[in-house]
Amino acid sequence: MKKIIAVTGMHCAHCSKSVSDALSAIDGVTKAKADHEKCTATVTMKNEVDDKILIETIEKLGFTPGEITIKEGFFA
Repeated sequence: MKKIIAVTGMHCAHCSKSVSDALSAIDGVTKAKADHEKCTATVTMKNEVDDKILIETIEKLGFTPGEITIKEGFFA
């Protein structure tokens, strides 16, 4: 399963890396990639991770999470 999260406040590659690293550290997340140009973070999970955990992780970094889009299926 993948979740694509809208994230505002990222302005550079360092911001994207901070978000990617923090989301990747969450139990159940296999891969996370934030993109400051697209204002999104894409999270691939091996099992369901509560949206609240994802949101709180982004907020702790000082960024603003928005809409979360869920994509079902198998992703490597």
